[in-house]
Amino acid sequence: MNTADQYLKAIYLAQRIEDGPASTGTLADLLDVSPASVNEMVGKLQDRELVEHEKYKGASLTDEGLERAHDALQTYCIIERFLANVLEVEEFREEARALESVIDDTVAERLDTIIDRPEQCPDCFDPEADHCELLEISGRAD
Repeated sequence: MNTADQYLKAIYLAQRIEDGPASTGTLADLLDVSPASVNEMVGKLQDRELVEHEKYKGASLTDEGLERAHDALQTYCIIERFLANVLEVEEFREEARALESVIDDTVAERLDTIIDRPEQCPDCFDPEADHCELLEISGRAD
């Protein structure tokens, strides 16, 4: 997953949180970057026709952007579920965030054969809780 995909995933989640276009501030918070960085990348994504951006209203994904964001979130969920449920890594969220940019589709597909991913994934991801609603994390601090 590349940086563009991470932004697309963040826009997708922000749109779910805000029930509408993703604001620059929300994206900056989700990605832990400056609003200026968000504006720059949103402009690049708009040039690639992955995002529609209206000044002072926010960013919305195009159909192609939505598809890429969905795939990026699914890859993240696969990594998160593998770390949490198979390897039982306590800091699985932090590790998943670090790995999502270096795990390619082939590795994600192979990890997916190991985990018991629900069919509704990644739609089971709760953007406000910042993890899959169906993730088995019993016995560990969330």
